Amino acid sequence: MWWVAGGAAIALAGAAAIARQSLEQQRALFETDARIVHRLLSQQVVQHDAILATLALLQPAPDAPGSRSPEQRLPALYPRILSVQRSDATTPWPDPGLAEAERLSRQSGRAALAPLNLSGGRYRLVLASEPASYALTIDLQALVPWSEWPMAPQTSAVRVELVQAGQRHLVQPGRLQAGAGARFEFHKVVAAESQSFDVVATQTVGWRQWPWARMVAWVLAVAALLAALQHLQRQRLARRRAEELLRLGQVARLNTLGELAAGMAHELNQPLTAVLANTQAAQRLLDDDPPELSTARGAMAQASAQARRAAEVVGRLRRAVERPDSGAQRQAVDAVDAVRRALYLLEPECQRRGVVPMLDGTPALGVMADPVALDQIVHNLILNALQALEQVPATQRRLTLTARTVDGMGELAVADSGTGIAPEVLPRLFEPFFSTREGGLGLGLSLCETLASGMGGSLWAANAANGGAVFRLRLVLAGAGE
Repeated sequence: MWWVAGGAAIALAGAAAIARQSLEQQRALFETDARIVHRLLSQQVVQHDAILATLALLQPAPDAPGSRSPEQRLPALYPRILSVQRSDATTPWPDPGLAEAERLSRQSGRAALAPLNLSGGRYRLVLASEPASYALTIDLQALVPWSEWPMAPQTSAVRVELVQAGQRHLVQPGRLQAGAGARFEFHKVVAAESQSFDVVATQTVGWRQWPWARMVAWVLAVAALLAALQHLQRQRLARRRAEELLRLGQVARLNTLGELAAGMAHELNQPLTAVLANTQAAQRLLDDDPPELSTARGAMAQASAQARRAAEVVGRLRRAVERPDSGAQRQAVDAVDAVRRALYLLEPECQRRGVVPMLDGTPALGVMADPVALDQIVHNLILNALQALEQVPATQRRLTLTARTVDGMGELAVADSGTGIAPEVLPRLFEPFFSTREGGLGLGLSLCETLASGMGGSLWAANAANGGAVFRLRLVLAGAGE
């Protein structure tokens, strides 16, 4: 149903929004930490340029032989500086790589990196100057200011690396997961042209780290809301169905009362007419007797008057409860819509009996009828068919309704797979007060036939060839004869 699909779409959309919000929050936290890491590392490497520039500017002279030169005291101030080397005209570089770095430094006018070996955890930085050039050997792991670090290096899920010329140095291992649900990355070169290390931060968000609790809570909340809405919808439909059934029941009771009154009037009119005729005859006979029988004549006249009064009372009762003329209220209606309305009202009865009605034939059948009377006939025919199906096993219950045009008339057939109609019952089926059901008044089918006749149509029943009974209602087609 549409509300199930809509609810599922809302639940999935909400869960996706919760997941996306959680990922955005984790991404924002990751990027904040990565920027702090980049800033801290940039501050550290920029200091190296400043230290070399200071050494080149001051050009401290060596101390006396056997003593340490002033620049050799730098590792005590900066633990990340493992050593400071100096080269001048008398002390060439012991390593060709430092000599090449000095050449590059003279060309660029700034410090230059010696050939890298980041896997060894250190690198060398050379600044060319006169009369002496200087080189720093820097410990990469000691480069990190752990006291200001924004993450716990041993437990954080973020991996931090320094990358330069295809070489990598792992600063923080992190916990990267293969096939994770999301992956965050951060790349930015440190703020020192001489040490162009790329700070690379990476984090993966595994499926276990997704906000499943909130997502499931949202789905359950949507499911609970849909269940409540479905319950309210069912209550509303049940109330509407009950109102329609009450309306049909009221119309049925009025029509049944009219049928009953008509039957009573028909049954009482005959004896009342006989009483009237007998009293009039007696009056005439008494008139032939001796003329002093005024008391007898008065009694007979009074009996005659009472008989007429009784007939008038019955007549007034009949007129008071007589059904309206269905023929005068005829209009063009769709018989298929009447079937759908009846099936809607009788849906609980069908479900209780395990019957799935089949509607065949034309999708629309316009006939001339009183809409209320047509609804009542169709409702009664379907309800009778459902009651007949109670006599067969549930697996054999079939109810088929067919709308079609036959011989210039609109026909609606209601067929069931019940036990059928007994041959001795069939001729009396529409007889008033005749019923085969215990406690039945025997007025339902009689009333349906009367209503059908009043609308210019007909109703009859027969046994189907393949078992069960079929009732056929024929009415004048809408527009016929116009």
